[in-house]
Amino acid sequence: MEITLVQGDITTQDVDAVVNAANRRMRGGGGVDGAIHAAGGPEILRDCEERFPDGLRTGDAGWTTGGRLSAKWVIHVVGPNFNAGQRDRALLTSCYRRALAVADEIGARTVAFPLISAGVYGWPREDAVAAAVETLGSTPTRVTEARMVAFGRTTYDLIDNALA
Repeated sequence: MEITLVQGDITTQDVDAVVNAANRRMRGGGGVDGAIHAAGGPEILRDCEERFPDGLRTGDAGWTTGGRLSAKWVIHVVGPNFNAGQRDRALLTSCYRRALAVADEIGARTVAFPLISAGVYGWPREDAVAAAVETLGSTPTRVTEARMVAFGRTTYDLIDNALA
């Protein structure tokens, strides 16, 4: 699998699936979650409510329609909230492994990833980058491209350095 990097908006990526950094309730939220729900439309929320009436556990993943996104699917992952004391790195790396497993289940070959838990959840950015790159690089999958999508230049530079 090739790990690529772009700076931009995850909601506009032309891939089979985008990964959403969701909360446990899976009913929309802020940051990446809010952007994906806003761009994808109400179909995503309806699918979340039907498929995940009790939400998802931290570290787990599940898929829904991509709604109005160009991506066919959204793979929702629930990252650990560092600011709330969830500091087990295995929960963070599990998000990437589980997202790839779900991608394999649905047949997605190109998947766009945000940097999970590094926004409002407060995971230290350098370690979030290391966890993402290490896990994506070592997890067996049929995904051909894992595209890291950095919203800002600072995050882009951190990921670029880690990939170098």
